[in-house]
Amino acid sequence: MSELSDDDRLYKIGEVCRIADVQPYVLRYWETEFPSLAPNKSGGGQRLYTRREIDVILRIKQLLYSEGFTIAGAKKKLETEEPSPAAKSVNQTLQRVKAELSEILKMLDEGD
Repeated sequence: MSELSDDDRLYKIGEVCRIADVQPYVLRYWETEFPSLAPNKSGGGQRLYTRREIDVILRIKQLLYSEGFTIAGAKKKLETEEPSPAAKSVNQTLQRVKAELSEILKMLDEGD
């Protein structure tokens, strides 16, 4: 099995706080306000964020802190920026194909 790519890796809340330079309570609050932020939780209840969720967090921070949006304004802005369900499906399929091709290349390299 190959190593996880950055797209597949899961990040704990502490790592995300360092990346985004925000406090954990801020992330937890944003999760209640922005539906696109819904990290999975480990068996022990630890929040686990995907790279896509980190990108959303960084965008929320930009909208709120740099561009002066309110929470409501940032929600509306994000809704217009998010890809459609069809686009998400295509992206997921492409990610699976990419992973499968990587595995095939790895097998071919091992055969040499």
